[in-house]
Amino acid sequence: ILNYDIMARFRRRTCIILLLFILFICSIMMALKTLRPDRAGFGDPFGLGLLPELQQRTELLDNKRSSPNRVQGDSITEISNMHAAAVNTMKASVPPVNKLEEELSSPNYNFHVFYYSWFGNPQFDGKYIHWNHPLLPHWDPKIANNYPKGRHNPPEDIGANFYPELGSYSSKDPSVIEAHMKQMLSASIGVIALSWYPPGMADENGEPTDDLVPVILDYAHKYNLKVTFHIEPYKDRDDRSMYHNVKYIIDKYGAHPAFYRYKTSTGRSLPMFYVYDSYVTIPEIWANLLTVSGSQTIRNTPYDALFIALLVEERHKHDIHRSGFDGMYTYFATNGFSYGSSHHNWASLKAFCDTNNLMFIPSVGPGYIDTSIRPWNNHNTRNRVNGKYYETAFNAALVVRPEIISITSFNEWHEGTQIEKAVPKRTGQIVYLDYKPHKPSVYLELTQKWSEKYRKEKEQWLM
Repeated sequence: ILNYDIMARFRRRTCIILLLFILFICSIMMALKTLRPDRAGFGDPFGLGLLPELQQRTELLDNKRSSPNRVQGDSITEISNMHAAAVNTMKASVPPVNKLEEELSSPNYNFHVFYYSWFGNPQFDGKYIHWNHPLLPHWDPKIANNYPKGRHNPPEDIGANFYPELGSYSSKDPSVIEAHMKQMLSASIGVIALSWYPPGMADENGEPTDDLVPVILDYAHKYNLKVTFHIEPYKDRDDRSMYHNVKYIIDKYGAHPAFYRYKTSTGRSLPMFYVYDSYVTIPEIWANLLTVSGSQTIRNTPYDALFIALLVEERHKHDIHRSGFDGMYTYFATNGFSYGSSHHNWASLKAFCDTNNLMFIPSVGPGYIDTSIRPWNNHNTRNRVNGKYYETAFNAALVVRPEIISITSFNEWHEGTQIEKAVPKRTGQIVYLDYKPHKPSVYLELTQKWSEKYRKEKEQWLM
């Protein structure tokens, strides 16, 4: 009997050890997958609102999916949640940065960061804007019914998974604008790619912000930063309205010392415009504006500029070339979500651009999580892994030797891509994510580190 008890205890202990070992191996594998999900597909794209052209095709694909696939998707989400909890227990991976915060870096004008000035609060705007973002329903009503509805209730409950050090701020607050400029400069970022809608227009959850541009330009100039424009897909955007709006921007802001101009290989200094969701408009319409022979051509006029299109699918590269664009960027911070945002495709995209005299501007990001506004989108979360995800993206970008690197984003809090300072916060039943074990400035410090690395490596490329 004694021997039997001993053997039973031994078997029990062995099973427990084996189970813990298997869980450990699973955690490591999931961590590696999160860092570089190279072969990941679209799944249910988080960008339903971001990728309107793809929505119809996605719905058709979803209708073809069998119910077992849906069950599998749910289990993947469950594993992702377990993995997120496991990764958060990992030890710090980013070495401490000893540079004093007050010692601001010199701006690197080849580092561009996407910036949003759409936030508001009662003190400056009479109400909360964007912090009270609604919960977006899934496009499949059956799935949508399983998730909460309504909108967020600031200042304790905001439409973000992280919480800003500056609180639920207003983008009109001069102290906030100045704090942002200081943070960007400390990160050695040189160019602000400002989200822009024409006067009187805004995104569906915001208010017009064009009247804020002069203030942003003034503060940018104070810190030797430059401002370029990230033109959003406003209503009825076509060749004619784009000509009118580019003319408006250059006439109104082009003389400001903070207005960004890029010096081309031919010696010309031209404004630059990122064009979000450019693929929604057919190449023939863009060609009217962007080719020399186009009926609405902007080429060889005082309003000529560099126009950078968003590449999502591989086929878009040919459309971009036919349209007359000067380059492409990838925007999304979710490696594996789209063809363009997948790091392993950047080398072939850069080669295509080099062959066709286009600029390739990869977009790197620190991670992705948008479940505060899209609660059904767990599987597109990319854990930050204490900064490793961000560094992996920078490393992939440097490998292809781009002229410019764009960063998604400075403060897109809804999608958890921000590098702005965030702080731990717990309120009621809400526990926000944070940058621990690092300090709030860790992603600014990592950006500064890679900005310097980029500068040094670029010197070698040019030799």
